[in-house]
Amino acid sequence: MSAIQFFEEDISYKLKNRTLVRQWIKDTIIAEGFKLKELTYVFCSDAYLLPMNQQYLDHDTLTDIITFDNSEVEGDIVGDIFISIERIRENAAKFGITETDELHRVIIHGALHLLGYTDKSVVTKKKMTQKEDEYLAKRVF
Repeated sequence: MSAIQFFEEDISYKLKNRTLVRQWIKDTIIAEGFKLKELTYVFCSDAYLLPMNQQYLDHDTLTDIITFDNSEVEGDIVGDIFISIERIRENAAKFGITETDELHRVIIHGALHLLGYTDKSVVTKKKMTQKEDEYLAKRVF
């Protein structure tokens, strides 16, 4: 079994190029000096993700992603990342990009959170966006 798994909850969604996406995520984690142990991505709906956002982050808004860091050893990556496919579709249309490009941006955004990057301030958000762009440019699919 791969260290990176993809699941669907309450929607039907099949990620294209799963093997290449897995390798891209793994390469990103290694490039940042971490070890991949176990990473789960769950594609879901707004209705599935909103209660999680309310319960765990005390946010009463729709979001495209929630990342849970389950690592117990520094330098090891263990986590669960939930992604709303509805938000991906809406944001892709809003930004004038493909759904695939927006999904890949959010996928790597979640991984970057596990690698210690944050987006809570203007400065940290800018750094995270730069990292997203850097790793998006390394996709070979």
